[in-house]
Amino acid sequence: MYEDRIRRPALMEKLMSAEQAAKLFADGMTVGMSGFTRAGDAKALPAALVERARHEPLRLTLITGASLGNDSDGLMASAGVVARRLPFQSDAALRRKINSGEVMFIDQHLSETAEQLRSGDLAPVDVAVIEAVAITADGGIVPSMSVGNSANFVLQAKKVIVEINLAAPLALEGLHDIYLPAPRPRRGAIPLINAWQRIGTSAIQVDPARIAAIVITDSPDSPSNALPGDAETDAIAGHVIAFLEGEVKAGRMGPELLPLQAGIGTIANAVLHGLIDSPFRDMTMYSEVLQDSAIELLDSGQLAMASASSITLSAKMHQHFIDNLERYRQRIVLRPQEISNHPEVVRRLGIIALNTALEFDIYGNVNSTHVGGTHMMNGIGGSGDFARNGQLSLFVSKSVAKGGAISSVVPMASHVDHTEHDVDVLVTEWGLADLRGLAPRERAVLIIENCAHPDYRPQLRAYYEEALLGGGQTPHVLEKALSWHARYKTAGTMLQPAA
Repeated sequence: MYEDRIRRPALMEKLMSAEQAAKLFADGMTVGMSGFTRAGDAKALPAALVERARHEPLRLTLITGASLGNDSDGLMASAGVVARRLPFQSDAALRRKINSGEVMFIDQHLSETAEQLRSGDLAPVDVAVIEAVAITADGGIVPSMSVGNSANFVLQAKKVIVEINLAAPLALEGLHDIYLPAPRPRRGAIPLINAWQRIGTSAIQVDPARIAAIVITDSPDSPSNALPGDAETDAIAGHVIAFLEGEVKAGRMGPELLPLQAGIGTIANAVLHGLIDSPFRDMTMYSEVLQDSAIELLDSGQLAMASASSITLSAKMHQHFIDNLERYRQRIVLRPQEISNHPEVVRRLGIIALNTALEFDIYGNVNSTHVGGTHMMNGIGGSGDFARNGQLSLFVSKSVAKGGAISSVVPMASHVDHTEHDVDVLVTEWGLADLRGLAPRERAVLIIENCAHPDYRPQLRAYYEEALLGGGQTPHVLEKALSWHARYKTAGTMLQPAA
């Protein structure tokens, strides 16, 4: 019945229900699950594990590529299945468990998880659960809409469970390029010198004897939760495009730009969408996730090709992508995330990195993870991989949140994920601050005047002028540096009361 999906006949005897496969797990195990930003995630096993946990203790360390779809993270966390989670998540229920201390969350650069598994810094994977389009005659696992850390999980796991998703078309086969670096310390260079190059295999190689179960599913990926753009994101896109036009005019890059990376979410997606009306042509992407905007740019002809680790789309765009898959086959490559995010490759290709900030301070330090410095939002994801190693690192944010009660530009960031050393350009709807070649005192003036909301500029100027009285290469009034965050906690706004 499933011969086109399971092409090694001997593996047919491994077919079983998700409930039967769930019995292969034991309390305390480390589990690696496929899935990267709601794409290519296991659909049946999370629910089966939740059901099992209702009847017996089952607490797991759960490692993925990034966030899971179908509310799986939240369902497993709420059922007590997740004791420890890494390296990224975006589920509200899981977030509450993390911030209450019930789930231990390890926030990691997305390029690092595979390296730490390989080197033994993390406990080895006991069971890998991988969504696939098919299993080849030699046992190779063909991933679906993401690769993430799946190849590393399969390499290490004692048992491999494959979820064959009938909703993922066989035409996805051939999109993937599976390559894993050799062990350190005598590793050779990753032989990738352009974004469209293929250096690996089209399937994840595995000894068929380690495939312990095959579960059949028929469920689409969760759609992207990115919201449509608005006036503020349109303004941000305009500032970014004008900046890139200036880079071309200055001769620092050609009209095809350098390979683009964009983080997930509404603002980054909207900025890329703005490139459709730009003068740039024959662009390439070397990113971790392809969102709707990447497909739109491929359709417009402005984007020549795109390389990533995942494709995360709205429901409408997903159907358009599937209907036109043959058109994209030679123009999209999906890689393991340690390759899509690898510092060596990012530095070699000269990436333009575009990521989102929760807040940034007047000297250019960026917080992309912690609300109020303490409460985890989603995680650093791949932004650090690209910000530290790309040729240009841009961070974008709306200037205010909560109806103006929170300023995204503050005297001192309440948590720092990206230091001033890794941040080249900051952008809000009000303007852009190019920080390259500027000392902290010069950055402060530019950020306040170009990026801050007008309602907050007087407060920022007053803080900075007072800080200057104390001197220093990076002037601060330590007693007041985090007073804005404290004021918000007590008064519900960062705005100072009128004198």
